[in-house]
Amino acid sequence: MAEPQLVDPNDVVMTGENSFIRLSNDGGKTMTDRVSHWRVLWSPAGQGHALFIESPLTGGRPHIYADNAGVARFLQRTIEVMLHKPFADESLPIVDAEFRRTGNSLSTVEEHAMSADGEIILCFWDLMAPFILTMPPGAMDRPLGVYSTFIPARSAQLSVNGVAATAKVFLTDRFGKPASSCCLAWSESWTRPSK
Repeated sequence: MAEPQLVDPNDVVMTGENSFIRLSNDGGKTMTDRVSHWRVLWSPAGQGHALFIESPLTGGRPHIYADNAGVARFLQRTIEVMLHKPFADESLPIVDAEFRRTGNSLSTVEEHAMSADGEIILCFWDLMAPFILTMPPGAMDRPLGVYSTFIPARSAQLSVNGVAATAKVFLTDRFGKPASSCCLAWSESWTRPSK
């Protein structure tokens, strides 16, 4: 019997978290609010947090908040360019922010981003069973691979300076697993083929 491969042969691009909120008024046909929250534990640009947001609560245009501008630009060039191109626009200014998490993964998790603009809160609750997403480089025609523990939320809320978004979470199927449009995505690592 062949020895199993115990070490992934690809190079690590980053590791950390990339939780997200996507809200819709029509069950997911169109998105009204989109937020990508990064907690980077390791990358070539260092570690830190970045939050990309596009919502009527912020004028309907993409905004970026970060405590490490280099990490935010690195994410734009390498990963957000594949996930949501408007977030990859490097002409967008980066607003300095502080980040913290409250709650716990068995009940309610809140991610806070605080800046001179005010406070953005992402809240996830009514959490579903976690599953591990395994996509090597090349899957879905993407040059990078991703391995992540998804904890979908049946309920979530985005608020900006105390005003909550009115669009809704929608349930979905993600590669055969029950999921939703709002997920905690923890223990996430992105990879690329070794040179």
